[in-house]
Parts: sequence; structure tokens; C-alpha cells
Amino acid sequence: MLTAAITGLSLGFAIGAQVGPIWLLCARSALRHGVRVGIAIGGGAALVDLCYAALGVAGVARLVTVPWLRPILGLAGATVLAVIGGRTMWSAFRVRTGGEADDEVGSARVAFRTALAATASNPLTIASWAAAFAAASGSRLVEGAAPAALLVAAVGVGSLLWFTLLSCVAGWLGRRTGPRVLRGVDALSGIAVLSFAGVLGLRSVRGD
Repeated sequence: MLTAAITGLSLGFAIGAQVGPIWLLCARSALRHGVRVGIAIGGGAALVDLCYAALGVAGVARLVTVPWLRPILGLAGATVLAVIGGRTMWSAFRVRTGGEADDEVGSARVAFRTALAATASNPLTIASWAAAFAAASGSRLVEGAAPAALLVAAVGVGSLLWFTLLSCVAGWLGRRTGPRVLRGVDALSGIAVLSFAGVLGLRSVRGD
């Protein structure tokens, strides 16, 4: 059981630490709106990671190998990321003086919903989790239903741990950063997320 917990924590932490659209979304949100909003982003991402890890264990990953389904899932994910990236870039060109409307100000609830949509927009990650669990099972790190369940839960905890650390650092920096720098971060984050969307869309069309 201890091995399952350590393995799950390590997997969740490592996957969360990979630089990607959710990593950028979390850091940018914590910089602009504070630690609480960043952790909400991380919570949404960790919940989806946990669910996808469970689906990987259950063998649902075989669905994403269906030839006609892979490009549909990939293009759907690319579209969601493109919308998020576009909105992030748009915010970089707006004057932010603290007078935004209430529905424009980041909140933990809105951030959590955004993270759920952004992370779940790429169901192809189920295959990655399935590969990770296949490796764990093949090396006899996890055997039995109880250790597997513990490993899945630990994945969520490990992912949340990473995003919490990232949010704390970004939130600390955000309190010491001026509006001009924040607009620059928005622009760079938007470009990066749009790039991720483009790569995902291209790979989906090409069938990579």
C-alpha cells in the first residue's frame, strides 16, 4: 500500500509539473488573482487527472485508439484551448486598473470550472495514464484492487500538491508585480496556449 501511495503521488506530481496549457493557466491566474484562484485551477485539474487515471485503470483508454474518434477528441480539445488562449491574449490588450466588471474578475468558482473544461478537453491523456499504470502493473508496483484505488487517489493528491506549490509561488510574485508585467504575462500565456492548441489540432488531423 505504501508503494502504491508513493507511486501515485510521484505520478501526479510529475504530470502536474509538466509545462503545458493548464500549468500556464494556473500560474497566470495566481499571478493576477491570487493564490486562492490558482489553487482552484489546480483543484479542477487534479480532479480530472484523478478521473482519467481511474479510466486508464479501467481500460477505457482503448476507446481513444478508434481511428475515427481520435481526431474528433483532439480537435475538440484544440478548440477549447484556442478559446482559452484567445481570451487570455485579449485580456493583455485591455487596460486593467481594478475597475473590471464583477463577472470579469477571477473567482475560485469560475477558475475551477475553467480548469475542468481545459483539462478534460484532451481525453487523449487517458492513454498516457493507461501507459503509466501498465508500467506500474508490469513492474509489480501495484497489485490488487485496493492498491490500485489508493494509487489513483494519490495521483489526484500529487497533482493538487504541485499546483498548490505553483500557485503559492505565482501568487507571491503577483503581489510584487506591476500591471505592465501582468499584461505581458497574459500575452505570453495566451500565445503559448494557442500554440498548444495548434499542435494538438495538427497532430489530430495528421493522426499522430
